[in-house]
Amino acid sequence: MKISDLLNKKSIEINPNLKSKEEAINKLVELLDLSGNIKNKEGFKKAVLEREKLSTTGIGEGIAIPHGKSSEVKKVTLSAMVVNKGVEYDSLDGKPANLFFMIAAPEGENDAHLELLARLSKMLMNSDFKNKLLNSRTAEEFIAIIDKFEKTNLNNKTDKNNKSYEILAVTACPTGIAHTYMAAESLENKASEMGISIKVETNGSGGAKNVLTKKEIEEAECIIIAADKNVDMGRFDGKKVIQTKVSNGIHKAEELLKRAKSGDVPVYNHKEARVIKSEYEEEEGIGRAIYKHLMNGVSHMLPFVIGGGILIALAFLFDDYSIDPANFGSNTPLAAFFKNVGGTAFGFMLPILAGYIAMSIADRPALAVGFVGGMLANNGGSGFLGALLAGFIAGYLVLGIKKLFSSLPNSLEGLKPVLIYPLFGILLIGVIITFVINPPVSALNTGISNTLNNMGEGSKILLGAVLGGMMAFDMGGPLNKAAYVFGTASLASGQYEIMAAVMIGGMVPPIAIALCTTFFKKKFTKKERQSGLTNYIMGLSFITEGAIPFAAADPLRVIPACIIGSAVSGALSMAFGCSLRAPHGGIFVLPVISNPLGYFAALLIGSVVGMIVLAVLKKNLED
Repeated sequence: MKISDLLNKKSIEINPNLKSKEEAINKLVELLDLSGNIKNKEGFKKAVLEREKLSTTGIGEGIAIPHGKSSEVKKVTLSAMVVNKGVEYDSLDGKPANLFFMIAAPEGENDAHLELLARLSKMLMNSDFKNKLLNSRTAEEFIAIIDKFEKTNLNNKTDKNNKSYEILAVTACPTGIAHTYMAAESLENKASEMGISIKVETNGSGGAKNVLTKKEIEEAECIIIAADKNVDMGRFDGKKVIQTKVSNGIHKAEELLKRAKSGDVPVYNHKEARVIKSEYEEEEGIGRAIYKHLMNGVSHMLPFVIGGGILIALAFLFDDYSIDPANFGSNTPLAAFFKNVGGTAFGFMLPILAGYIAMSIADRPALAVGFVGGMLANNGGSGFLGALLAGFIAGYLVLGIKKLFSSLPNSLEGLKPVLIYPLFGILLIGVIITFVINPPVSALNTGISNTLNNMGEGSKILLGAVLGGMMAFDMGGPLNKAAYVFGTASLASGQYEIMAAVMIGGMVPPIAIALCTTFFKKKFTKKERQSGLTNYIMGLSFITEGAIPFAAADPLRVIPACIIGSAVSGALSMAFGCSLRAPHGGIFVLPVISNPLGYFAALLIGSVVGMIVLAVLKKNLED
């Protein structure tokens, strides 16, 4: 939206005879009325004056930009004046104003007037441009100066940001580490091949990057949401939207882009929180919906678990067991500090999990209800499983409360999120968790803990093999996440051997592939051998997703080899009695692992086994 396109020569006046701020506003409103875009100039003038009561629109440096939103405005439009002798306008710098723009926006327009205000302010920072406007002698010359400036100065700088895209996309995975960016890259590369302009927003662990703008969303033909956790969907209301798994963004980019370009795509209705299905749309089953809600909670929980867990592990590393064995972890001041900070962070784990599962189901009103349910589960002994149930119960409970109170008059709408939902939601979740969930789940947790403590050596080794294999099966998918969540939940109940087996199972696949690309070069292309080198780093850092490109290219050989290698390492970790109090960190937390040499040996053996199996299964390229 160019400034010059919104100006009509009838709405511009050069050097009118004005003596006050009131006269200046009256004149600008009259000029707007001449454009034909004002239904009732007195009604619009009232909106402008109401805005002036908040603070003056005389921004200083001789410039004033009064503005207003009103139902009396047909469409966004501008008027302008040059008053060389100046008008006292109560400007911020106390100086008279001699260059005026008035912005009129319809009531339903979101922030168009604010965008125009920001753009005008930036343009007028150019003193040469401002002086040319002040020296213009006709309305035609005034518009021509703005048009030329926008073409030569603004477009070159903002075209990249204001560019229209045919397709927009958002990618997101629960951890925001690998799948998010791999899906984005796959969509961008395939769109480039197909000659489609695309912009992809990534909702990674460090927050949203390359965020889609309002203008880009309005102008796009279709939006692709490739995500395994909830993303901000309200902005896509009324647009054609494809919702799918993040893995489809990696493996089915071409299919998604063709579907987006076909035009036969469902329209997203945010109020009903659903997509109207078409024959092209992927149905979301109950299992996938539950998985998305769970992963939303897990992804928000992980920073607390990882940060707190590593600090707690450091507390044991820097402590002296001989001082007081019963108080191990808090005997020295440094250890006590790490234990306190880490324990505080770890304490948020279950309320965060429950809160964000609930929010994923029923939006923001369910957040507080989920938090309270998670904390009650934590304090009541039902632990991770109780918090998991609390999150789902809280989410669907709030959905029920919303439906129950949906018939209330609109005048009470403001009371719902601040009074009705939290009051009834917290009360009911308190009753359900305290009297229904905590007693049986707490007993179940005690039974599981006793079973694990009483497991024989053979059973523990088998458990380690199963968990290690699960970590390698889908490398960041549901089975991988299930094993990891089981490991982190076990930390809270004091089962540290399980976390060690889980982490080592996730480290093996990238390392096994890296070893194979190093020692069996004939089985890989040059590009694959180069990528294999980065897998050493990713594997040692416990980023299983480094193996995904190889698994996607040759799943029937790579995945079984990785599962076997990870299962061997998981079993050996249990056999060597390795335990880990930190839920992440890879090789960098080796010093806080009990029996670190045994753990490193288990990692090396499993990785070599995986390498050998992969080398046997894969053929040389020339064959």
